[in-house]
Amino acid sequence: MPLLLGPFVRCRLSAALLVLWLVLDGFTCTGSEHAATATLPAAFSDLLPHFLVEPEDEFIVKNKPVTLTCRSTPATQIYFKCNGEWVHQDDHLIERTVDPATALPVMQVTIDITRQQVEKIFGLDDYWCQCVAWSTTGTQKSQKAYIRIAYLRKNFEEEPQGKEVALDQEVLLRCHPPEGVPQAEVEWQRNEDVIDPVSDPNFFITADHNLVIKKARLADTGNYTCVAKNIVARRKSTSATVLVYVDGGWSEWSKWSACGADCSMWRTRECTQPSPGTGGKECQGLDLQSLNCTSEQCPQTVSGAEDVALYVGMVAVALCLTLLLIVVVLVYRRKKEGLDADVADSSILTTGFQPMGIKPSKPENSHLLTIQPDLTTTTTSYQGTLRSRHDATGKFSMTNGPLLDPLPNGSHTLHNGKLNPDPAEFVSRLSTQTYFKTLPRDVANTSYGTFNFLGGRLTIPNTGISLLIPPEAIPRGKIYEIYLTVQRKEDLRLPLAGCQTLLSPVVSCGPPGVVLSRPVILSMDHCSDACLDNWAIRLKKQNYEGAWEDVLLMGEELVSEPYYCQLEAETCRLFSEHLGTFALVGESLHMGAAKRLRLVLFSDAYCSTLEYNIRVYCMDDTQDVFKEVMQMERQLGGRLIDEPHVLLFKDSYHNLRLSIHDMPQAHWRSKLLAGYQEIPFYHIWNGSQRYLHCTFTLERLSLSTCELTCQLCVWQVEGEGQSFSLDFNIAKDTRAVDSEFLLMDSNTTALAGPSAFQIPYLIRQKICSSLDAPCPNGADWRMLAQRLKLERHMSFFASKASPTSVILDLWEAQHFHSGNINQLATVMADIGKQEAMIFLVSDGEC
Repeated sequence: MPLLLGPFVRCRLSAALLVLWLVLDGFTCTGSEHAATATLPAAFSDLLPHFLVEPEDEFIVKNKPVTLTCRSTPATQIYFKCNGEWVHQDDHLIERTVDPATALPVMQVTIDITRQQVEKIFGLDDYWCQCVAWSTTGTQKSQKAYIRIAYLRKNFEEEPQGKEVALDQEVLLRCHPPEGVPQAEVEWQRNEDVIDPVSDPNFFITADHNLVIKKARLADTGNYTCVAKNIVARRKSTSATVLVYVDGGWSEWSKWSACGADCSMWRTRECTQPSPGTGGKECQGLDLQSLNCTSEQCPQTVSGAEDVALYVGMVAVALCLTLLLIVVVLVYRRKKEGLDADVADSSILTTGFQPMGIKPSKPENSHLLTIQPDLTTTTTSYQGTLRSRHDATGKFSMTNGPLLDPLPNGSHTLHNGKLNPDPAEFVSRLSTQTYFKTLPRDVANTSYGTFNFLGGRLTIPNTGISLLIPPEAIPRGKIYEIYLTVQRKEDLRLPLAGCQTLLSPVVSCGPPGVVLSRPVILSMDHCSDACLDNWAIRLKKQNYEGAWEDVLLMGEELVSEPYYCQLEAETCRLFSEHLGTFALVGESLHMGAAKRLRLVLFSDAYCSTLEYNIRVYCMDDTQDVFKEVMQMERQLGGRLIDEPHVLLFKDSYHNLRLSIHDMPQAHWRSKLLAGYQEIPFYHIWNGSQRYLHCTFTLERLSLSTCELTCQLCVWQVEGEGQSFSLDFNIAKDTRAVDSEFLLMDSNTTALAGPSAFQIPYLIRQKICSSLDAPCPNGADWRMLAQRLKLERHMSFFASKASPTSVILDLWEAQHFHSGNINQLATVMADIGKQEAMIFLVSDGEC
């Protein structure tokens, strides 16, 4: 029979007696040995269970399961619930004890959670578990425990960059560790030794893991590494070299010396406080200083007769130099007058529009465009001829007729005249000039021309590179021979660091140092995604010493500076008041920044063996690189087998993968051992390797097999991809590259004078005079910029003497190949400046 004890006595049962009493009073199990259910004695039936141990958050490392524990007292049942579902009772491991302090029964339950269980709901919600305990009075729930799969990615989101700093200067090394769960802890190392800011307070680690050296010391020179670690792995960044240099300082001046025989005294100082070290600058200024002595201190060692002879000699030398200078000036003026006559007689200046019925006062030597005709009436007619410099009498044929054709209503329509000089003859003529010997002679990637105040244009065919020289950019009376060339990157490398990448070709125009009255416009391709929110794009210019300097940050241009850029979807237009060597360098601001890659497929034009090669080029999406690959494949005898595709390659540190699939196994097989080929991220992002490609070697099982069908995929790991569906006959089309698709640009590389522009010179002047003056209703150059979608550059245009002229320069640079002059006429009509409309659109030209 049950043991009858009062409540007061029962509360003081010893642990041993309680166990015996539980057995006598019918403490029985209701399930298997793993069940979590028990019957409490009546003495404890009025107590709610409370938890002694609740499950805690856990991380699964690799494939090792984690164990969750729950302990409660007093309880009749304990079960786990994970993500809203009850865990099967067979998965519970139960242990029963008695709390020695309270004499209450204690029940503990554990379960194991595997990686597979967590991965089943990965991406939908966090995996969680909690335990529920029962007693005869009610239930209690524990806290939720979240189980996550631990990882640590390989690539740092931002790595430290090397620096050269002066002594005592503050140094900031940035580090953004790889993404991980749990979040990685960061420590810094110098030369593999851990940096402890507590023991060396000159170091400070910020909350976002950057390292600050408060005052750089010589001992701080070294290699710094950012180390990220969590329970899964330990990652090291690339080392950043910090070089602490010492600029030299001057010592104190020495005392003045005694007055010498030359009636002067001197003093010195040395560059020793401190001496320059580790690449620091030498001291600036004089290390020797002299001073005339007073008459009392100066020893009288020179006689009066000798003084007179000295002064007479000095006067004689001065007179001779003066006479020589006068002779040089006279000779220079005479030669200049002869040069002006040659300039005025040259055919470049006659390449323009001459008003009929107006006689120049100097037929031999006057500029045809210095006498302006009255353009306010539409009844005046114009005529003009275009002459080559090497053929003063022959006229160039005009594909669209004369530049200005009269219309029946008395208006004029505007046509585009083009000058087509012979490049071989042009280069041959230039080679006779003495200073041409210093210019580049790569005809395929260089263009040359002779220009005066009428301006002109240089173009490098099939590269997207051109130089527009607007009218009046070259001062009147001057003639310049100007060149434009694209540098090969293997010959001219830019120093790039960190996330920087080359976004454009390296382009040179010159000669440097020529005087320009207005900025020229250099056009070149770029391969960025053209989103300035993703990039810090800088224009770099090579100085005379060969070093590269930042001259402009895109989006933060100053109108007072000599450089200004317009970034279009695929082209950069650079306004520059100086000629030189330029390039665009981009630095990604985050992992969303992307470069455009052009993917091009080539194969062998002739195949007489069982092996067949497909070459996949992954190049910057600029025309100059594409042209070089075309020329190289032409030499290899290759042919294009599909249209080029464009891929956005992001700054995510992930490599580029290439694979080939879906080949007919009965006729072809791939000799590639792995499932894919891979190009490292940095080889692509750096931009210095122009001909990156992978070759897929295929083998046909019979020489009679000529049909090839397959799928070729190119993608960035965890990023965008492109695929090529190939279906062609390898023997049917055997045309080489040049005859198949390497179509040379038919446009002339050098155009001088009005032939280089769509808008005739005199009409251009009329438009500028009409729109430059501010108009109260806004019908001026501002409306022209808005209609042409150039309103972002209003402040730049406003800073120029003639805003309209600069807008028209940009329009000419943008629309030389595809521009419709009639569209510009329509814009002018919309503005309402009818007095400027001396050209209209005829029905036959639409």
